[in-house]
Amino acid sequence: MVYNVSGNINFLRVELMDYRSEAPEIIKNFLTYHETIKGHSRKTVDEYYLDLRNFFRFMKIQKNLVPRDSELENVSISDIDADFAASVTMNDVYDYLTFLSRDKVRHVNSPSSKRGLNATSRARKVSTIKSFYKYLTVKAGVLEENPVLDLDTPKIMKSLPRFLSLDESKKLLGSVDGDNAVRDYCILTLFLNCGLRISELVGLNITDIHSDCITVLGKGNKQRTVYLNDACVSALNDYLNIRKAVPCADKNALFVSSRKARISKSTVHSLVKNHLERAGLDSTKYSSHKLRHTAATLMLHSGVDVRTLQEILGHENLNTTQIYTHVESENLRRAANMSPLSDFKAEKRGKNEEADEENGE
Repeated sequence: MVYNVSGNINFLRVELMDYRSEAPEIIKNFLTYHETIKGHSRKTVDEYYLDLRNFFRFMKIQKNLVPRDSELENVSISDIDADFAASVTMNDVYDYLTFLSRDKVRHVNSPSSKRGLNATSRARKVSTIKSFYKYLTVKAGVLEENPVLDLDTPKIMKSLPRFLSLDESKKLLGSVDGDNAVRDYCILTLFLNCGLRISELVGLNITDIHSDCITVLGKGNKQRTVYLNDACVSALNDYLNIRKAVPCADKNALFVSSRKARISKSTVHSLVKNHLERAGLDSTKYSSHKLRHTAATLMLHSGVDVRTLQEILGHENLNTTQIYTHVESENLRRAANMSPLSDFKAEKRGKNEEADEENGE
């Protein structure tokens, strides 16, 4: 079954702004809990709302509470309450996951968009549903039993992160040129040495810069201190000398665009692509996030332990950091070659000698 899904990105933004007044009380309380108690960012809470809204819209169609041919985006969830939430079964959720896998439009604002979400996207939506029902049973006490307690998360195929080699990183930094060369060089240097997320970089303020470290606001509004090496200190000092003379509507913004505003993520993505191409590197394979992968890989390869890298990158779980331990394969190879038997080869014996030995002669 294919459900009609269409929409406009501008309408979506308006809806997100107004969700606190439109969401049913049971969902609104869940969102408030995650934003005020769990400390999750507004963006994360917005994603939770969109996931739950889509889920309960589907559930209303599935349970024949609205016509089966209803457009998903037009189904209201304002009447969702504890009784309805409790009526959801594991089979209902499996039907929803089938819909996500086969029929969900990937990009609602694209008329030619393909259908079916990948395992990673489906896993995130499952995580939202499980978190919601855990809140209803454990925290809010609204439900006595959790109907999705045993719901499994879609299996995600893990792949090694793509990253630049040390020589390619040097080539990228050595090719920076243009009107904003000092700014861009500073941005690339921070990416490659500190492993910042793009959201963390664009959010940096002048007041976050200290003599040998920067204060970074990461996921979940969690602050962490990232220490700077000589290359970062030098690049920042060079850029700050220029930044002082640049007027900006946001006076505290560290990185400023040519429009004299805080630099945006799209601008950073664009400048990274441009400098990759200038360096003769494949800009279709690498991005600002791949520079974060590069920083992590180079640090591990240089001897930084995984626990320390976890703190530097701001990962909540060690498992997230361990995707970078593929670089240790070289150490494993060296360890195998260090065995005292690594170069030992036994003398070859003929078949007659082997037969005599088996016969005890």
